[in-house]
Amino acid sequence: MSHAGTPQEAHDGGDAPAVGGSPPGAGRGSGSWASTPAIRKTMLGNRSRDTAPELRVRRAVHAMGLRYRVAVRPVPTLRRTADLVFSRARVAVFIDGCYWHGCPEHYIEPARNVDYWRPKIARNRERDAETTAALTSAGWRVLRFWSHEDPHDVAGRIAATVRTARSEPGS
Repeated sequence: MSHAGTPQEAHDGGDAPAVGGSPPGAGRGSGSWASTPAIRKTMLGNRSRDTAPELRVRRAVHAMGLRYRVAVRPVPTLRRTADLVFSRARVAVFIDGCYWHGCPEHYIEPARNVDYWRPKIARNRERDAETTAALTSAGWRVLRFWSHEDPHDVAGRIAATVRTARSEPGS
């Protein structure tokens, strides 16, 4: 499933860092990767799991009576972690942040360090496509949603997919 849908609530800008980021060639041991101390603080506060949009979706899915695993690898040998995993139904769900995954509706390229951020976001998009392809070829249904999508709509689409997968022969 592709990223689709119309935002039903105000965009939660919490998934985007402040303007700036890592300069080219910066890394561990070479000083701060952030262009200012304020940006460093903001970047360090960004979560890779249990984000506000993810928690809203998880609560809505749980309220529908579905149980799932959180932040696990659907395929243990594949270094990719899904946000919600329905193991028996073989459904992997990703809630992608608008900034980090380059949402066409909300992504705004930063004014600083464009030479770092442009390829970084492009690589994230490539990795998302690779992950979807790898999981699909391993027999998984992959659902991807943007963090700005209405959590109840997302939960409904997840529930429908999981219930369909469970009702099919061999599930």
